[in-house]
Amino acid sequence: MSAPTALPAWKKLSAHKERIGGSGLPGLVVDEPDRFSKFSVRADGILYDYSRQNIDSEVLADLLALAEQQNLPTWRGRLYGGDPVNVTEKRAALHMALRTQPGDRWEVGGVSVTEDVIAERMRAYAFAEAIRTGALRGSTGARFTDVVELGIGGSHLGPALACDALAAFSDHATRVHFVSNADGADLARTLAHCRPEATLFIAASKTFTTQETLLNARTARAWLESALGEGQFAKHFAAATAAPDRAEAFGIPREHVFRLWEWVGGRFSLWSAVGLPAMVALGRKHFDELLAGARDIDVHFRDAPLAENIPVLMALVGIWNRNFCGATSHAILPYAEALWLLPTYLQQLVMESLGKCVDRDNAHIDYKAAPVVWGMQGTSGQHAFYQLLHQGSDTIGVDFIGYREAIEGDPQHHPVVLANLVAQAEALLVGSQNPDAYRSCAGGRASSVLVFDRLDPRNLGRLIALYEHQVFVQSVIWNLNAFDQWGVELGKQLGKPLLTELTGGERAEHDPATAGLVDYLLK
Repeated sequence: MSAPTALPAWKKLSAHKERIGGSGLPGLVVDEPDRFSKFSVRADGILYDYSRQNIDSEVLADLLALAEQQNLPTWRGRLYGGDPVNVTEKRAALHMALRTQPGDRWEVGGVSVTEDVIAERMRAYAFAEAIRTGALRGSTGARFTDVVELGIGGSHLGPALACDALAAFSDHATRVHFVSNADGADLARTLAHCRPEATLFIAASKTFTTQETLLNARTARAWLESALGEGQFAKHFAAATAAPDRAEAFGIPREHVFRLWEWVGGRFSLWSAVGLPAMVALGRKHFDELLAGARDIDVHFRDAPLAENIPVLMALVGIWNRNFCGATSHAILPYAEALWLLPTYLQQLVMESLGKCVDRDNAHIDYKAAPVVWGMQGTSGQHAFYQLLHQGSDTIGVDFIGYREAIEGDPQHHPVVLANLVAQAEALLVGSQNPDAYRSCAGGRASSVLVFDRLDPRNLGRLIALYEHQVFVQSVIWNLNAFDQWGVELGKQLGKPLLTELTGGERAEHDPATAGLVDYLLK
């Protein structure tokens, strides 16, 4: 692969930005009465509307040419073929296989993984159902009323999002909690609502060495043993990991250990046994729908022409805004209270995958990659930071996400939500003029809108998979590896000797600033 800046399409896009800058976005829209139909795509009950982007037909053509020139179809084939697209760790990134159905075939290194994935999914479903029905019980014979997932990052955010977003589809027979922080207050606040004899912990860690997860797991084990007796915790623990021997060494029975694969990255692992808390909360039927929705998008991304491919278009619009329009950040604005965790989930997905300045060829890049991702659910965000969107000095990418139907609450509220979504997109586009400059909003601020029929398990699966594939497309265009995270590893490595120091151990050599801070903390 090559740096995208060397490609003919990149150079043409740079010229387009100068050309379009004169007319501005409102002018583009006024000049094209059929703009909505030209710059929106429908697929699988989804509308992706990018008609309010600062794009015309020539820009779109060259964005699509950029994808072709950077060999996106070839890289997509490598991704789906189980090739080691995670080049630094020499691994496949085949999270799509976790959504597999009988009759599909997914291979890693020429070996089918379909049968293993389905078999492990059935094990997890059976375990979750045993919890839901009371067939699986704790050491005293009490039924489990609470399940506490211990994980962090990708082992935490996906299932937490699914459980919260789909709470309306849960029977709430078993309460599901999530603990990620090493700060003991996180676990303590959760355990205050649980009874040891009726609580099951799920430790989710790919390596089963994650410091925060193991710290919380040891504390949870001690909490159980103090109430139930030494050695009585085993029936109250399960694990999702690619290191089953370590989970067993911790004391978790093998029949409670569920498998991950090395070709599954943490931030793409919701669809595996990491999703066990969501299986407990939602049941097999709804989790199957979640998987089916993601699989819908896997098929769409694989088969749809680039010009009609929603994740491809989302990615290209993001690249246009980041590299040619100067966007420094990207706001995720779901107009659904149930999706309040979505911006946090996408922060990790995007910034851990694309927050890099060295490309696949081990060379430093000379162009911008991942924007800062942030956001909040509408309409709450309108009273928090939309002032910046309308009158701030930065260029910010915006995705509005909405649903045509309400799923919970008073249905009279939903038209208000939809009206606000459309009004904010329109306000960013057209702005307003006032004799007092401080009252004026310039307009011409771009946004995209994703609309689904309803917020249900299938559409949540579709939504998450759209962004997964968008990240992959952008990694190809930017020539980055989306599936490693070496910057995360550095902090972990430095934390180990510092923990020794802060707990009375031998002092290590540090830079003067760090040494001074350690001295202060040890006083």
